[in-house]
Amino acid sequence: MQTVITYLAIIFGAMLMSAQNTVEVHISNLSSNDGNVKVGLYNSAATFLEKQYKGAVILIENKKASVTFSEIPDGVYAVSFYHDEDEDNEFDMIMGMIPKEDYGCSNNAKGMFGPPKFEDAKFELTNGMIKKVDISL
Repeated sequence: MQTVITYLAIIFGAMLMSAQNTVEVHISNLSSNDGNVKVGLYNSAATFLEKQYKGAVILIENKKASVTFSEIPDGVYAVSFYHDEDEDNEFDMIMGMIPKEDYGCSNNAKGMFGPPKFEDAKFELTNGMIKKVDISL
């Protein structure tokens, strides 16, 4: 009997591990083809816009950029990006308050008097989903 339980546990564990999700991020209408786009995938409201779960730096073609994050476990996530037009690895602001470079989040979430909130940008991944995140400026 214990052998059967062990065997079922191994099969169930393998099924859970194989049910990884994918997030496809497509950004359009960037202001220029200069620089690159820094994209972050976040898995927590506590670390949103501070510490990425996964990240990528992608090139721009025809004012568009795309990246795919694979092998993402089930959970709640949000995507954020900024267009590092001058490639200084910083999100440039005017007077520290007004964004100088393009930016955006999943669900096209916008912030009021500050950055967008995780709650507005979040989405859930389950059971091997392929989530397409389209952000249009």
